[in-house]
Amino acid sequence: MNKAIAQTQASSLISVQQSLFERHEIIPVQKNVFWRIEQGTVRAVTWDENGTSATLGYWGVGDIIGYPLSKIDPYHLECLSYVEAVVIPTEELAQNIDILLSHIQQLEELTSIVSCNRASLRIWQFLVWLSNKFGCELEQGRQIELVITHQELADVLNTTRVTVTRVLRELEEAGKLRRHKRKLILMGSNNFEF
Repeated sequence: MNKAIAQTQASSLISVQQSLFERHEIIPVQKNVFWRIEQGTVRAVTWDENGTSATLGYWGVGDIIGYPLSKIDPYHLECLSYVEAVVIPTEELAQNIDILLSHIQQLEELTSIVSCNRASLRIWQFLVWLSNKFGCELEQGRQIELVITHQELADVLNTTRVTVTRVLRELEEAGKLRRHKRKLILMGSNNFEF
């Protein structure tokens, strides 16, 4: 068989290679492998020499993820829900430039939020960011479809779980936030005044 034809066929096979991952499963990271998320939510995470984790980003449907997008080591892609992902060959990245630009913009947004001085404002801005990325519109507001614990919020925002719990309670008392089962609903506008 012609080598060029064989490479094209192999590339086509790779481009449709779909993998399924369970919640908390780690998506394999390889030097030249990109994944496009078809369903679910993934968290990019690293940790320091003491084992303290740091969230690098949250990614959902349509986002492209993978080790080649990071210079961080160690680097894991943890599934926060059931995830379907497709391998994207490097040669197909040019077709996905808008998605890659969105990746950069989301990282900048997250960096801006994390650098906010007031913990209460940082928490609110992150909830708004999550609702825009992973939310659905309801009559009373926007529900964040991602289930996230107080500790996970604290880890992302460089604060304590106690602070997150206190601020969430204050937001509820101010009528800015409601809880429905394990999900959060941002009420009304996204203005921060409470």
